[in-house]
Amino acid sequence: MEQQSLDDRIKELEAQIADLKSRFPAHSLKAAMFAQLEEMEEQLAVLQKAKEEGQA
Repeated sequence: MEQQSLDDRIKELEAQIADLKSRFPAHSLKAAMFAQLEEMEEQLAVLQKAKEEGQA
């Protein structure tokens, strides 16, 4: 993946994660929201690893 698009996708995912977390209720977090958060965080980790490997 091209470095610029990788950076853009990382920033986009970080923004989506922040938005999702801001919508979390104080209590009784729905399983679907938590699953969505986990999926996005996994995608972010993969992209960050790819970015690190591309810079090495």
